[in-house]
Amino acid sequence: MDLITKAPRGTQDMLPEVAHKWQHIEQTALAIAADFGYREMRTPVFEHTELFHRSVGETTDVVQKEMYTFTDRGDRSVTLRPEGTAGAARAVLESGLYAGTLPVKVSYVTSCYRYEKPQAGRLREFHQFGVECFGAAAPTADAEAISLAHTLLAQLGVTGVTLYINSIGCPTCRAKYHEALKAYFTDRQDELCGTCRDRLERNPMRILDCKSPICHEIGAAAPVILDFLCDECAEHFEAVKACLNAADIPFEVDPHIVRGLDYYTRTVFEFVSDALGAQAVVCGGGRYDGLIEELGGPHLPSLGFAMGLERLLMIMDAKGCSFPAPPACELYLAPMGAAAARECFAIAAKLRAGGVAVQTDVVGRGLKAQMKYADKIGAKQVIVVGDNELETKQAKLKDMDAGTETDIALDDSMYTTLYQRSLDRQLGAMSDLFRSVAE
Repeated sequence: MDLITKAPRGTQDMLPEVAHKWQHIEQTALAIAADFGYREMRTPVFEHTELFHRSVGETTDVVQKEMYTFTDRGDRSVTLRPEGTAGAARAVLESGLYAGTLPVKVSYVTSCYRYEKPQAGRLREFHQFGVECFGAAAPTADAEAISLAHTLLAQLGVTGVTLYINSIGCPTCRAKYHEALKAYFTDRQDELCGTCRDRLERNPMRILDCKSPICHEIGAAAPVILDFLCDECAEHFEAVKACLNAADIPFEVDPHIVRGLDYYTRTVFEFVSDALGAQAVVCGGGRYDGLIEELGGPHLPSLGFAMGLERLLMIMDAKGCSFPAPPACELYLAPMGAAAARECFAIAAKLRAGGVAVQTDVVGRGLKAQMKYADKIGAKQVIVVGDNELETKQAKLKDMDAGTETDIALDDSMYTTLYQRSLDRQLGAMSDLFRSVAE
């Protein structure tokens, strides 16, 4: 029988055998963000299209080529979010959070959607971990966001990653830079792609972010923004570098980083891995001091970053990083007969309420088949319950790893024993994970 349909191109399923890796990354990311004072936020998967036109930028590849935009039944144009910052900024503005205690620090794990050619590390539906800090103008805020990303990668055991930073200035110094870029690219405009010829007048800096090999080659020799920074932007960038040096966070200055979205100002940065070839950027971000104002709010200096989770997982697998073991079945209860099945069901319910991972037969298998199943799911212990065990209130607790058996009473004392065994096993697993990360 043929499948009715398959997953849309550029999407992928998260199957149970890898879900625990995603959970580890997401939980670690949100926990580290919380240590830095960032609280989780969740925003809608779609927004009014004009939000992305105003924030991301009319001349960006994202808006011009990649957004999933459609008209809903109310004749409104809506777009699946192509990135997380715009929605977070809209939520902070709409809810009035900016009027409270500043800075407002939020984190999120979210899905994003861009119509791109699918390839390794680049999907049409992808996922990001991101943080946004609203209401912080000091260069220490830039360094803190970079430090958060650096800490997360280190905590996950990711090696071979280089931090590159740049400053793209403010609107004042960028105006002079745009004039210099126009003069440079005008001399070679016939060689530019059609999109970049249009950008030449509207936003020449976007040419530096073009994916066309020809435009990329031409842009490599273009003037660099660091030569055009105003005194205030130059001082800000020097202060960011000083903070990173003080925290022993290594970095390299790359004057060609501009990032792909129009809302960025001043500090921009990327963490680049040596494990993914062309899709090497695993984290990118920077400052966007004018975004809230552009969306109709007050002037609110802000910054943030996003980390691609698919790419991060690929890097971790390539580097052999450690992950916690998938959730294991602590105990399998193997009933023989209807009365035993009811008793096992009741025992399992009570143990689960106490935090023990328990399974029991729900298929109606015989004992031999149940034991094979318990072995396949990696059950740590098995208790067989039949008529004799129900009558004597005694059973055998089999340790599947050691192959040993011990007597266990089918009464209230059983729960204390099994709770303690489960706790000891969890503590042991945590200790092993911490040791592997430290190594």
